[in-house]
Amino acid sequence: MFNKKTIKDIDMRGKRVLVRVDYNVPIQDGSVGDDTRIRAAMPTVEYLLDQGAAVILCSHLGRPKGSPNPKYSLRPVATYLAELMGRPVAFAEDCVGPVAEAAANALQPGDVLLLENTRFHPEEEKNDPEMSRQLAGLADLYVNDAFGSAHRAHASTEGVARFLPAAAGFLLEKEIRYLGQAIANPEPPFVAILGGAKISDKIGVIRNLLKKADQVLIGGGMANTFFKAQGYPIADSLVEDEALDTARELLQDGTNKLRLPVDVVIGDRFDAQAKSKTIPMGPVPEGWRILDIGPETISAYAKMISSAGTVVWNGPMGVFEFPRFAEGTFELAKAVANSPALTIVGGGDSVAAIQQSGMADKITHISTGGGASLEMLEGLELPGLAALQDKE
Repeated sequence: MFNKKTIKDIDMRGKRVLVRVDYNVPIQDGSVGDDTRIRAAMPTVEYLLDQGAAVILCSHLGRPKGSPNPKYSLRPVATYLAELMGRPVAFAEDCVGPVAEAAANALQPGDVLLLENTRFHPEEEKNDPEMSRQLAGLADLYVNDAFGSAHRAHASTEGVARFLPAAAGFLLEKEIRYLGQAIANPEPPFVAILGGAKISDKIGVIRNLLKKADQVLIGGGMANTFFKAQGYPIADSLVEDEALDTARELLQDGTNKLRLPVDVVIGDRFDAQAKSKTIPMGPVPEGWRILDIGPETISAYAKMISSAGTVVWNGPMGVFEFPRFAEGTFELAKAVANSPALTIVGGGDSVAAIQQSGMADKITHISTGGGASLEMLEGLELPGLAALQDKE
């Protein structure tokens, strides 16, 4: 149940609306490399313009460490956005202060303005009330449509909502509905797939999912830490020694639910051209390392996915950037895409893998936020969502 006000609950006509978007996109040679996040927020922007609002967009880009850096300027995004929308998009060289105020004051209904990177100010990440107040001073209303940053309590995501009427955009609402439903009320059987390099990033997620899911399928580098915790010699495989005790605990807690690979693909070095071979899970030969799940594991996991009612996937099954160690990830992408279940792919490398596999259009929902989707799967409250006004 989504209990926050959305842009449909507020009259936007003739208002200046500050919209926090997630335009943290790759910039290559001065132009946008991947526009997924820009397109994801378009329905909100278009709706506000159709309602007769003037739209002021703000976002961070990269990690400029609290000071202006041309490498992280949002100017190329303004240029791209103007082409995408077929209308002028003004750009302000700052997000607060006289430059931003003058640009905001000049807006008419139907105009679009993009502010410079909010992280050019150290006060952004400190959630500084004065910066929040200055951002709020640019507009009459605030809309958060940046799910990818909703887990951060920053001036532009949480602080500003204390100074203006604040509602959710369509993208934020959609993300919360899908991920919230998957956790609170999943259609059974609920199968969660977790990969990626580290257990330490996902301890809370695994604990929460062991309570909620029927099966938790593990792959990627994080499986190695579980293997070592079980006593297998794993040679040169990536492992988190400091997480071994946690892995033992999770194995005990998840006796009937936590599934580990039964066979693996190993390489003689971490390299696209490495020699590779498949072995049943057991001692890894000296000088070798685990780089993917094996065919028996793919088959077992795919079978569970095909009979699921809800599937949530976060993290690749191997080093899918190297073609000979990509089969686990891409075969599971196919299994998830072909499953009759409600399917959710959560952020980061899993999204890249789904897109590379050509299966993206068969997934029910692809999340735009890695960290935020993980925090939702962990059952945590997102500050950027909590700050918005509740429905009456």
